[in-house]
Amino acid sequence: MHCRRLTRLTNAFSKKLENFKAAVALRYGYYNFVKSNIAIRCTPAMAAGVTSAFWTVRDLVEMIET
Repeated sequence: MHCRRLTRLTNAFSKKLENFKAAVALRYGYYNFVKSNIAIRCTPAMAAGVTSAFWTVRDLVEMIET
């Protein structure tokens, strides 16, 4: 339910497959690198050892743009 583009009968649908892929990638990037998980008290990327610090949304968007 976090990504409305994946649920039925919504007005947040994508007309182009490219836009859909970008929205889903941004959502999962935010979940894995920016949003802190209450149970593990860090992001999933930090728990997996991919990164050692919390990212900001700006960091995530800059990474996607490059």
